[in-house]
Formats: sequence, structure tokens, C-alpha cells
Amino acid sequence: MLKDTKIAIIGCGNLGTSIVNGLLELEDFQPQHLHVTKRNPSNLLYLQDKGVRVHSDNLIAAKEADLVILGVKPFNVNAILKEIKPVLNPENQVIVSLATGVTLDEMFEVLDPKTTAFRAMPNIAADIRESVTCITARNNKEEAEAKVKALFDSIGFSITIDESLMEAATVLGACGIAYVLRFMRAMIQGGIQIGFDAKTASLIVNQTVKGAAELMIQKNMHPEEAIDKVTTPKGCTIVGLNEMEHQGFSAAMVRGVLASYQKIEKI
Repeated sequence: MLKDTKIAIIGCGNLGTSIVNGLLELEDFQPQHLHVTKRNPSNLLYLQDKGVRVHSDNLIAAKEADLVILGVKPFNVNAILKEIKPVLNPENQVIVSLATGVTLDEMFEVLDPKTTAFRAMPNIAADIRESVTCITARNNKEEAEAKVKALFDSIGFSITIDESLMEAATVLGACGIAYVLRFMRAMIQGGIQIGFDAKTASLIVNQTVKGAAELMIQKNMHPEEAIDKVTTPKGCTIVGLNEMEHQGFSAAMVRGVLASYQKIEKI
């Protein structure tokens, strides 16, 4: 799908670099079709050895691309769109923004009304090709969506949602990975307190969380269904779970999700 597609990643930071890594893993993708830009691209120059075109000229990158990915900060999106608009062809090019909170309406304050534009929200697991990316679009075309999904499937998998849910997707998918990591840190701390060294506790917790996630995915189970398999009457699991609930574990998690959502709505 992306074999002959020319791609520009403008403002190639951490997420952009993860996308680059995913693309380079695809057997049929040609590295010379990829431009990556940054104001100071010195830390990206190693990609030149892999055939990627690395520079700081957004106009050249955008002009030569079929897919133009904006990896810049939210407050820079419209400025970049204004910069590259003179070289954009709304009939043939697709714009993809990774910026949190920047709506399609805001992008179309600059873009030609006929442009096919996407918003996409990956998470940091893109770096190991395990991201979930939520996407939404305007003036969508079947071929354009197929290419955008192929792009983000190269770093995990993607799902299409309504734009009204993009902020919620950001909280659940992007912020959410931090919630899981904080939970893992707490489990490791508990493991140390009951006798493990930090390295061993980390190994056990990491595999336990990975196993739990794979169980949900492969068996298509609800978490409570799996929990019921572990909680025996008068056992140690139910005692621990009940103590966590007494201390507000689930309520705190839900309140954290809501707090992040309320914050992102104000951006």
C-alpha cells in the first residue's frame, strides 16, 4: 500500500521518529520516499544512512509528499500549514496532524476546503510498533484512508472514530499508557516491600501486565471475567483487591481519566 507513497514528517520528534522506524520495517517501503524535517535536524542525521532524506526545509518536504504528517506542537500547527500551503495540492495530497486538541475546523481555517485531512493520535508504544492510533478525517477518500491506516498499522494498529471522540481517545490511548506505567511502578514498589529486589520485581510485573493484556486481546474477555478465575474464596487475591477498592483504586483511576479529559477540553 505504501510502496510508492511519498511521505513527509514535518517536525519529526519522538512520535515522528517512531513512525519512521515503523515505516523502515515495512518490506515494500522505499526510504528515499521519506522526508523528515526539524528546525535543527542534527539528531536525525543518522537516518540518512538508511536512505531517509533529513533536512529543515518544510516546503521541499511538503511539495514532494503524497502524505504530509504534522508532528509539531499544537500551537505551531496553523503556522506550519500557512508556511507549506503554497506548495500543497488539495487534489492529490493528504494532511495528517498528530497534534493534541487541534480540530479539523481549526486546520481548515488555513487548508483549502477540498483538502483531505486527518487527525491521528498514536501513543509512545509506537516506538516498539505496539501503538493504538485513533484516526478521524474530513473529505475522506477510500484510497487516502487505506494509506493512512497502513501508515499507522506499521507502528501497531489503527481504528477510525468520530472526531467528537478524539480528545477522549487521546486520554484513553495516549495519556492512558502513563496511567498503566504508574500502576506498574506501584506494583514494583509493593514487590520490593515484600522481599524482591527492584530488577526481579520489574521482570515479574512487566510480564504479568503483558500477560494480562494479551489475555484480554486473545480471549476477548472482560477484565472481571478473568479476575473471577483468580479470586478464590477467602484467598489472598480478593483480600488485596478489596483493600485496593477500600482505598479508592477504581474511583481514583476514573477520576484521573476525567481530570485529563477536562484538561484537554480546555486546550
